[in-house]
Amino acid sequence: MTLRFIAKDPNTDGANCPTVWVDEARQELVFQGWKTDADVRADCLKAGPIPETEEVVRLPMRMVAAIREACDVADRSTVR
Repeated sequence: MTLRFIAKDPNTDGANCPTVWVDEARQELVFQGWKTDADVRADCLKAGPIPETEEVVRLPMRMVAAIREACDVADRSTVR
């Protein structure tokens, strides 16, 4: 699997920070973010269970441009 790096959070030190990638082969967006706290997780659970194979992560709003870029890359992907 090869991930196409899109961006890291521009307001962090560049080491341990929210990051966005595109996996064109699997047609998926990949996010690294901060783990949620119990209150956010509880709010998310109101919509339904979170399977053991999934997690809720937080990304700052300043990452919206990077997420849009990742979506554009995914839309342009020739793998369908």
